[in-house]
Amino acid sequence: MKRVVVIGGGHGQATIMKALKNLKDVELCAIVTVADDGGSTGRLRELYNIPAVGDIRNVLVSLSDSKEFNELFAYRFKGEDESDVSGHSLGNLVLAALIEINNGSLPVAIKEMGRMMKTKGRVIPSSLDTISLYAKYKDGSIEKGEANIPSKLMHIDKVFYDHDVPGNKEAINAILKADLIIYGIGSLYTSIMPNVIIKDINDALNESKAKKIYFANAMTQRGETYNYNLKEHVDAFRRHNVPLDLVVTHKDKIPEDILARYIVEEAIEVKDEGNNGVEVISRSLLDFSKNNVRHSPVKIRKVVKSLLEKL
Repeated sequence: MKRVVVIGGGHGQATIMKALKNLKDVELCAIVTVADDGGSTGRLRELYNIPAVGDIRNVLVSLSDSKEFNELFAYRFKGEDESDVSGHSLGNLVLAALIEINNGSLPVAIKEMGRMMKTKGRVIPSSLDTISLYAKYKDGSIEKGEANIPSKLMHIDKVFYDHDVPGNKEAINAILKADLIIYGIGSLYTSIMPNVIIKDINDALNESKAKKIYFANAMTQRGETYNYNLKEHVDAFRRHNVPLDLVVTHKDKIPEDILARYIVEEAIEVKDEGNNGVEVISRSLLDFSKNNVRHSPVKIRKVVKSLLEKL
């Protein structure tokens, strides 16, 4: 039995978990950021002083084969009046309710929701505190809040917390016992880094004997990795003292019409220009069936299965 830990948040992490949940002889675990403070999650944080639940709900949905529960918990109430349920995800509301029912325990709430959804794999928050992420930009200015960080459209030097955030012991133990640790896919500074800059988590990653791989994004992200090449993504790991053994990047040719549309959104293809200082392998990873750039769960599963066979 191989132990695989996936660290991140958002839709990218959910894609990887969906890809790996049915692998045989694999014990799967997601370590998820709780620093999100936008949208429905941000409103629930402010109202109930609870850690961010949106990314956790998203990963739980990805680990469930229940179509009914997935549709139900992904449902978002219509409307724009923030004084009621408008804009809230039903899954977020259920998680918030389960936290309250279980005397403020996020881990118990996650386990209860996972039991209802018959999820395959564990979902662990990287911290149990309600925390806010900060970014320092190349010009020295600072921004607070995960939702605000991409809005400045400036190159980020580092992200950090304004106090020593305690890591979740369950997450630390999972890292120390892992055979393979996967970072990504997803927002570099607001999905992956919020987990790995927590000192206890960072110490565990540097102590862990597991092979650590990064599934690199195919496209840059406006407000986070504008005009980055692959090396600049890798350099961000180094600046935050995050160990990395292998980078998996795509070798697929992205259709020109899709690239043109992304350019309008100030995003370009992430190119491998060499001198990365870490081993890089290129594999077919992408899916263009919906006329955009997405990582294919089937292709990710194939790559991870191959890597596990070599451990």
